[in-house]
Amino acid sequence: MNVYFDNAATTPLDPEVLDAMLPFMREHFGNPSSIHGHGRQVRAAIENARKTIAHLINAAPAEIVFTSCGTEADNYAASGSVKTLGLKHGITSQLEHHAVLHTIQALEKCGDIQLSYLRHDAQGRLDLEHLEELLATHPRTFVSLMHANNEIGNLNDIVTIGDICARHNAVFHTDTVQTMGHYRHDVQKLKANFLVGSAHKFHGPKGVGFLYRRSGLAVDSLIHGGSQERNQRAGTENVYGIVGLAKALEIAYRDMAAHQRHIQGLKDRFIEKLRAEVDGVEFNGTSADADHSLYTVLSVSLPPSELNEMLLFNLDINHISVSGGSACTSGANAGSHVLNALNCDPARGTIRFSMSKYNTEEEVDYAVEQLAKMYRKVPA
Repeated sequence: MNVYFDNAATTPLDPEVLDAMLPFMREHFGNPSSIHGHGRQVRAAIENARKTIAHLINAAPAEIVFTSCGTEADNYAASGSVKTLGLKHGITSQLEHHAVLHTIQALEKCGDIQLSYLRHDAQGRLDLEHLEELLATHPRTFVSLMHANNEIGNLNDIVTIGDICARHNAVFHTDTVQTMGHYRHDVQKLKANFLVGSAHKFHGPKGVGFLYRRSGLAVDSLIHGGSQERNQRAGTENVYGIVGLAKALEIAYRDMAAHQRHIQGLKDRFIEKLRAEVDGVEFNGTSADADHSLYTVLSVSLPPSELNEMLLFNLDINHISVSGGSACTSGANAGSHVLNALNCDPARGTIRFSMSKYNTEEEVDYAVEQLAKMYRKVPA
């Protein structure tokens, strides 16, 4: 059995998405900036994709800016806000994805902003009273707090965070890369200035994402050299990627309820079987709490063992693909900055199982079986 449980890193392309993309790889090759028929046909496809995404998140088409990925969109929101709007203070947490954390820290290093970190507890739950305190002192600030953590799956209450930011006239950016396509987002109800999506996290193609930028908030482009994306991002558009992105999000919204039931069932089965088969197993953050965690992610903490040094390698030998944390830091000697921030025991092994609509109960059972075999063989 060959098992893929690393869907938080990337997901397999949905066949329906590929079918939507293929005509723009073969027949419809015009440059969307060209005024002739070939170009106009492709331009229409981009604008239809923009309208589809805007409709799904209840935005205006002009509020959708296509990017190369979620990381670029995060960079655009942070750097653009600070440099264009003259913001001098930033608030984030030590648990953010490096696309946000490194960007804001770079702005601080350059002297553009003063940075404050929001407090959190041992499970990674954010202290929103602390957010109120910080904003009372720095009312016009850039706030970046993710919807769901990509490593431990914690869900943050971005509705309440948005309300707090609105009361203090703060600019609120939320990295929704892990939840776009898995939860419904309504930007008319959510008081966020920026949201982010990346197609390959919900069975779309790699190399394309989008930034929702609330109307009336003008920020400078990160990339210059052309008038594409209404002068918000220069460069010829990734046409078939954009078409695939829109189709993938459309499918995700269409089938969301059924997929959520299926995937949550797999996660519940994982938790139950791991507790029964592996002595001393624990779960990082709020990962095992169905009401407060991303249903696609389960962060497993395994007891101290010699096996932990080769854990991911041994699972790979058994044809099980998983991550030890964020895919962006896999293989790094420094380990996970998220687990370090939670003061997790470095002697314990960590596996992130992340599931999709294509996973099965048989795959869950196989993964737990192989893990239990390994831990019965290796002494603590």
